[in-house]
Amino acid sequence: MDELEANKALVRRFYAELDAGNLGAMDELVSSDFVDHDPPPIPDLPAGRDGLKAAFEIFWRSTPGTHEVLDQVAEGDLVVTRIRAQGRFVEDMGPIPATGGELDVTATAVYRVSDGMLTEHWGETDSLTMMQQLGVVSMPDPQAGA
Repeated sequence: MDELEANKALVRRFYAELDAGNLGAMDELVSSDFVDHDPPPIPDLPAGRDGLKAAFEIFWRSTPGTHEVLDQVAEGDLVVTRIRAQGRFVEDMGPIPATGGELDVTATAVYRVSDGMLTEHWGETDSLTMMQQLGVVSMPDPQAGA
């Protein structure tokens, strides 16, 4: 397997371990000096790998489900992965009460790989859809004004 394919396989394994609830695998897959270039999804989480582990633990408990890799492209030390995350909102997520509703969103994640570990992340998530599905925001009823 060449380096680009190995890097893509690393990202796929990362999501597979998350789906299995094996957050301890992050110590093997994610560098101790990991940098996430996105704001934390949950306030007051630590930076780096510890914050990543804490965020995924909260999401795994609150919205257990799966990540489906839809597309991957690798060039140099970067891997771009488009995923579909699905689950059910079964446990409160901080101040957000669980609704039991389905969660089904897409995201694009860019990871930098160095020495066989994830070292950096940039991402875009369909946050509006996710917030609607979590019950945090609602769209106005277009029929309400008629």
